[in-house]
Amino acid sequence: QVQLVESGGGLVQAGGSLRLSCAASGSIFSIMGWYRQAPGKQRELVAAFTSGDRINYADSVKGRFTISRDKAKNMVYLQMNSLKPEDTAVYYCNAQRVSGITYIHYWGKGTLVTVSS
Repeated sequence: QVQLVESGGGLVQAGGSLRLSCAASGSIFSIMGWYRQAPGKQRELVAAFTSGDRINYADSVKGRFTISRDKAKNMVYLQMNSLKPEDTAVYYCNAQRVSGITYIHYWGKGTLVTVSS
């Protein structure tokens, strides 16, 4: 059974930092990353490792957020620095595994990040 469990969210002042962690179990994942969803908005990519281990970042977080991964532990992390109020959202861990010619997506339950001004 696949499980993704996020941790590390919370309340922080603008300019502060938080580190999110995601523990994955139950499969081997080709792609792992983070998405977020702010109130009234669609879920969007924040940062992710691609199947070739390249990294994609949303333009809005480049230079402030860093994604890292421990493949041996099946963990993915998101270091968030210089946080802004617009970073407030529920952050979701995403993992994908290959199934035939497509990918199956798995999601964690999310962790809330609130940045106060």
